[in-house]
Amino acid sequence: MSAWPRDAAPLSPGTPLRTSPGASDDERRADLAALLHDGGEGGTHGTDGDGGGASERSTEDRHRTAARITPAGADWLATAAPSPRTTLSRWAARPTAPTVLTCGSAFDVVSVPCVFGRRMLDRLWAEGPGSGPVAAHRGRTLLFAVPGTAQRLPSLLSWQQWDGTGARGRHETAPPLLCHGVGDAVTVPPLEPGAPSGPHWVVAPETRHPWLPGPEVLLWACVRAARATLRAARAAAGPIPRPRTGATPDRLPQSCC
Repeated sequence: MSAWPRDAAPLSPGTPLRTSPGASDDERRADLAALLHDGGEGGTHGTDGDGGGASERSTEDRHRTAARITPAGADWLATAAPSPRTTLSRWAARPTAPTVLTCGSAFDVVSVPCVFGRRMLDRLWAEGPGSGPVAAHRGRTLLFAVPGTAQRLPSLLSWQQWDGTGARGRHETAPPLLCHGVGDAVTVPPLEPGAPSGPHWVVAPETRHPWLPGPEVLLWACVRAARATLRAARAAAGPIPRPRTGATPDRLPQSCC
């Protein structure tokens, strides 16, 4: 998955450097807490008056609807970085910049197309145990999972005949999944919502030890989401027309001969 380089992420205009590089962990956490609770003073906002167009208003709508990470959630995410302290300091300086984090230690990530991911979340929350943190980026839904899921889930999907063409060959209802584990990295949304087209949290991490689904739970959600997609496709197609009376292979009307 493509991502911004760690040190080349764009800065929002006017974003101050709130924490010095030599600050203590407590100072960094206090600074992050203030940043996350002050409404994003250093983030991007729409303009007031007649100068604000549709793009500014849509940005403000995104800021209001995107899930927001908590200081404890930021602490957990930082454990996936080689240097958590440096990562916390960078986030304090660049709250609207996405970050690249490695998978396999704190979490794995399962990436699915956006619409299918929404159906998986519907099943997880309505019928299952819920979900862990979930992000959205470039038309994909990123489900954070227990480390090791990226290695185990493909074999479970293969057992369900879920290959590159979809579950049991139904490519129109079950898309292939991308599993990111050891050796992979993903783009993580910023602390504060940034560009409308950038990554954002659907379910933001809120604790230092968030619950994460394992491969069996995600397999369960995938199968049920595929069934829901198939039902929706059948409903959209309408009823299957019945053959006309008498028009059977062994008795065709005279006009067909």
